[in-house]
Amino acid sequence: MASEKIAMTQRSLMEEEQSRAGNQKWTQYLAALIATIGGFVAGTTLGWTAPAGPMMEADQYAFKITNDNLAWIGALMPLGAMLGCPVTAGLVDKLGRKNMMLMLVAPTLVGWAMIIWAESVMWICIGRLLTGFAGGSYSIIVPLYTSEIAEKEIRGTLGTYFQLQVTGGILFTYIVGSKFNVFGLSIICAIIPIVYACLMVLIPESPNFHLMKGDVEKARLSLRYFRGPYGTVDQELSIMQDSLAKTERERVPLMEAFQTTPAKRGLFIGVGVMLLQQFTGCNAVIFYATFIFKEAGSAMEPNTSTIIVGLMSVIATYISTLVVDRLGRKILLLCSIVVMGICTLFIGVFFYMKETNYDVSSIGFIPLTSMCLFLILFSIGFGPIPWMLIGEIFPAQIKGK
Repeated sequence: MASEKIAMTQRSLMEEEQSRAGNQKWTQYLAALIATIGGFVAGTTLGWTAPAGPMMEADQYAFKITNDNLAWIGALMPLGAMLGCPVTAGLVDKLGRKNMMLMLVAPTLVGWAMIIWAESVMWICIGRLLTGFAGGSYSIIVPLYTSEIAEKEIRGTLGTYFQLQVTGGILFTYIVGSKFNVFGLSIICAIIPIVYACLMVLIPESPNFHLMKGDVEKARLSLRYFRGPYGTVDQELSIMQDSLAKTERERVPLMEAFQTTPAKRGLFIGVGVMLLQQFTGCNAVIFYATFIFKEAGSAMEPNTSTIIVGLMSVIATYISTLVVDRLGRKILLLCSIVVMGICTLFIGVFFYMKETNYDVSSIGFIPLTSMCLFLILFSIGFGPIPWMLIGEIFPAQIKGK
């Protein structure tokens, strides 16, 4: 009997290994790359302020823009993102992941149009609010979609693609902003969502969403696309149906769901890492990178310094895609937050010394070095991992909410 059990276990392990080998991966990578262009769109919105700020100060618009106006223009983007998140969370399970990503192209384009053809500061502010709304919404939908289409073995890697695209979008605006005026920069940024919509048509909806709507055949076709003709589609579909049925049996009102221990733990961890992500000052560094280098009196031209920082950020995020499944989330988050704290301290001390009339000419390299290290470690840890965790730590019955 013992030998028979051992033989059955070995056969089971072999079948599982063969089934994994039979699943194709390239369609999952392709769909994740296309879907996470939403992150690139959000990145252009985030990075726009850095090159556009000095241009607006230089009166490229027909109306005057003050420093107070610039502060509001920078702040309204994350405010829009904050408004977008709860709206998206309430609709994503009703309208679908793919449909929501396509629909968000509309407020993005309207926002950029208001920025391009602005007749007053108010137009720019509303445009920033709308593009921020879409950017925040993408940060909810895209990681959810990638986590649902990916196999367990590559879920961590695909989960970092969103932040990789965000940093790519930021670098893109830094480079384009060094070559074009504020209108050219904004027009180019507005073209990207159109390209995104055209590419999104090519990939299917998440199989999970089709199952939620009771359409098993569409779920099978979707899963067949992601796993390939030789993948274990029926086996995986059966597991997904069982999981969904269990979720439906255990479904309770949202506030009641958060009374369970797993949900409380997930909420504590999720809110904690997202708050830490924002409290690191990442958005301030991204928004005002050009201003920081200008005020620091760096020997290098501010736009060039900003591009270098953006490039380092993209490279670091790519490295994160390679190591996140090997090193784990926790160690990367810890390393990230410690080094970022030290870098912020160095930048603060530098500007304190400068404001108190110390001679800082011999240490002018500190802002560039510190900001490079700050964004490198942010891109490895607190940039991509919080988005990934949100899709992993919550129970199934509240994940979409």
